[in-house]
Amino acid sequence: MSAEVGSKAPAFVLLDTDGNGYNSNNLAGKKAVIAFFPAAFTGVCAEELCTFRDSLAEFSALDAEVLGVSVDGRFANGAFRDQNNLPFPVLSDYKQTAIADYDVVFPDFAGMSGYTAAQRSVFVVGTDGNIAWKWLSDVPSDLPPFDQVKAAVESAN
Repeated sequence: MSAEVGSKAPAFVLLDTDGNGYNSNNLAGKKAVIAFFPAAFTGVCAEELCTFRDSLAEFSALDAEVLGVSVDGRFANGAFRDQNNLPFPVLSDYKQTAIADYDVVFPDFAGMSGYTAAQRSVFVVGTDGNIAWKWLSDVPSDLPPFDQVKAAVESAN
């Protein structure tokens, strides 16, 4: 499966922090910002998701949903969500299927041989279900270009 701009966004069903399956098909007809992040309770990830939290009204005004996705378990994601007052779904890709489908696998994260995390990345999906824009970090400490994310949502179909 490919996650290139212009291609259909890979579908997924991931556990939310309450243990319910969140189906990406629920986004049909909506714009979405899917933010893959390496690990809950890390400074850069908290800064990234809190920036999305603080911009949520702007994204909502553009009829866009925001989702956070990591390979952390739903319990860690739930505590991370609560600690940072994140009002959007923080989803657990503990089976690593979504990071594989979106081609954002980060092997040996933080020098931990065998530990796979999500590469910090952001995908903007248009109402047609296609990827309208994407950004992939070169290093986990990079934050996404938030102005470009917003501009991509504004211009997405």
